[in-house]
Amino acid sequence: MEAAQESPDRPPLDVNALSDEAFLSANGIPRLTVVESTGSTNADLLRGAGEDPSAYPDLTVLAAEYQSAARGRLDRRWEAPARSSVSVSLVLRPVNAEGRPLPTQSYSWLSLLAALALCEALVDTAGLPAELKWPNDVLVRGRKIAGILAQLGPLQGGAVPPVVLGTGLNVTLTEAELPVPTATSVLLENAASTDRTALLKSYLSRFTALYRSFCNADGDPTAGMAGGSSLHKRLEHQLTTLGKQVRAQLPGDHEIIGHATRLDDYGSLLVVDSGGHEHVVTAGDVVHLRPWTPPGQSAGHESGYA
Repeated sequence: MEAAQESPDRPPLDVNALSDEAFLSANGIPRLTVVESTGSTNADLLRGAGEDPSAYPDLTVLAAEYQSAARGRLDRRWEAPARSSVSVSLVLRPVNAEGRPLPTQSYSWLSLLAALALCEALVDTAGLPAELKWPNDVLVRGRKIAGILAQLGPLQGGAVPPVVLGTGLNVTLTEAELPVPTATSVLLENAASTDRTALLKSYLSRFTALYRSFCNADGDPTAGMAGGSSLHKRLEHQLTTLGKQVRAQLPGDHEIIGHATRLDDYGSLLVVDSGGHEHVVTAGDVVHLRPWTPPGQSAGHESGYA
């Protein structure tokens, strides 16, 4: 009981502010729902978009105050106290301005696009020095503050399958509530704001603007986007992974050690080993990606890598 008394104030999301017609229409969001509790917002939208596609159009949003069965990449489970996080998922049905579906190979950029939008929201709304860690994490001062998970929905009568994109941002978690010691929260980083409603609105506004530009460019990551340079360039600027020596752990105890040089046309990480061979590391294959220090050299801060 004592721990609960020491917990920070955790007001609910402001449903009226989130449901404001001007906010929704400005960002092209057809419906935004907030539920008190669910197993997983991603699972809910995957199920709903499969059962009744017309009821879950592009940019349908579902947020939850508490998730009991939330999962991250590679089915890793995580849980946070009620009203301590921003837990939100979106249905994406990417088409360009003419209504033509994007090539499915461009879908691999969507989680990176979301991570970029969240970075910008944290910088602008909370004053935090947020960075991206490939493939789907957002870090502040080397510690993980958020994760992104994109899942492909079911095929529906030959139509292009939807993508459900989930985001989990630690907002008011205390040190004792962190899932792992290498994590952090908006509160613990002494942010300018811990207002979850403001953070969610900021994230959605930035995501929808970037997403619309990406779709109108037919999913081309090298095309210019809303507010400046291409998605590819903006990600390379924000990615803390690039330019580092890394160890990529792959299934079957296989690993690649080398220099993380750049992203390819599909958002995969290119790693050059000591023999000069370039390896393509995809988000779907990598189990862990950590910085690597050659034996005999002093190790740097590794806490943000998992």
